[in-house]
Amino acid sequence: PKTIHEELTTALGPNAPSYSTVARWAKRFREGREDFNDEPGPGRPISELTDTNIELVQQVINNDPHSTYDDIIAETFLSRGTIERIIHDHLKMRKVTSRGVPHQLNDEQKQERVRLCGENLAKFRSGSWRLCDITTDDETWIYHRQIGHKSTNKSWVGESESPTTMVRRRRFEPKNLFSIFFKSNGPVLIHCVDKGKTVDHNYYIENCLKPVVKEIWKQRKSSGTKGIKLLHDNARPHTHSDVINYLTQEGINIMPHPPYSPDLAPCDYWLNDYIKRNLTDQANEKSLARAITKIVKNIPEEEFTKTFDKLLERMELFLNNHGNYFEHLIK
Repeated sequence: PKTIHEELTTALGPNAPSYSTVARWAKRFREGREDFNDEPGPGRPISELTDTNIELVQQVINNDPHSTYDDIIAETFLSRGTIERIIHDHLKMRKVTSRGVPHQLNDEQKQERVRLCGENLAKFRSGSWRLCDITTDDETWIYHRQIGHKSTNKSWVGESESPTTMVRRRRFEPKNLFSIFFKSNGPVLIHCVDKGKTVDHNYYIENCLKPVVKEIWKQRKSSGTKGIKLLHDNARPHTHSDVINYLTQEGINIMPHPPYSPDLAPCDYWLNDYIKRNLTDQANEKSLARAITKIVKNIPEEEFTKTFDKLLERMELFLNNHGNYFEHLIK
C-alpha cells in the first residue's frame, strides 16, 4: 500500500486518494476482490423514484393535505430528498397556507347564493338595472391606532440588527364604528356612529338612511330616488321590516344580497381596506372622522366606477365557481 500510494501521489498530485483509502482497497484485493465497482448495499434501492413510491406519497397527501415531511417519511420510509423530488418534480405540488373564508357554506347556502347572484346579473345584462343607480353601504370598525398588515410591516435590517417591533392591539383600544354609503361616482354619506349607540333598525333609518335619501335628492334634483337600488348585507338592522317599509316609501328598491357574501359587497372587497391602508394614527374620534372623510372624498371618481365594474366581474366568477368563495381566483 505504501508503494502504491507514493506512485499515485507522483502521478495524480493532490488528486490522489489518501493512504488509508489505498490501504483499504489493497486489503480487499488481497482478500479476493477483482474490480473497483461498489457491491450492492443493504436497505433502499439506489433509485426510489418509482411509480409505486410516487403513488404512495400521493396517497399520504390525499389522506391528509396538511402532512409534514416527517409525517410522509414515517408513512413511506422514503428519504426526505426523495420525497421532495416526488412532490415537486413529479406531482408538481407546493405547500401553501390555507385560505380563510367568511363562512363554511353548505350546499343549500351555495345554491341560494347562485340563485340570487344569477338573478341580479341577468338584470344588469338585460339593461333593466344600471350600475350607476346602485348605492351600497356597510358598517366597519376603525381603530385610532393603525398597525397595518403583516406584509406592510416588513423592514430591511442589517446582519447584526434586530427587527423593528410593533405593539399589538390592546383589548380595549379606542375605535369607532362608521357607516359609509357610496355610488359609482363617489361617496354619499360618511357617518360616525354615536359613541355608546348600537346600530339597530331605528338608528339606521334616522341617522343613515334619511340623510342618504336627502343627499340623493340633492344630487338628482329631477329624478330623486327613482330607479335607485340599495345594496347592503343581510345584517338584522338592514333586513328589519321598518327599514324595508321606509325604503319602499322613498321609492328605493333593495338589491337582493346573497347570504354570507362579503365577496360581493364593494365595501368589504375594496373600500374598508382602502381606508385602513391609507389611514394614519389619530388622537381622538373627531380627528379620526375628519381623516376618513378626507380619504374617501379624495378617491378619484374612476376608482369608484372601477369598483362597481368589478362587481359584475365578481358575479361572473361567483357563478363559474358554483357559489363557492372565489377570492383565490382573482388575479
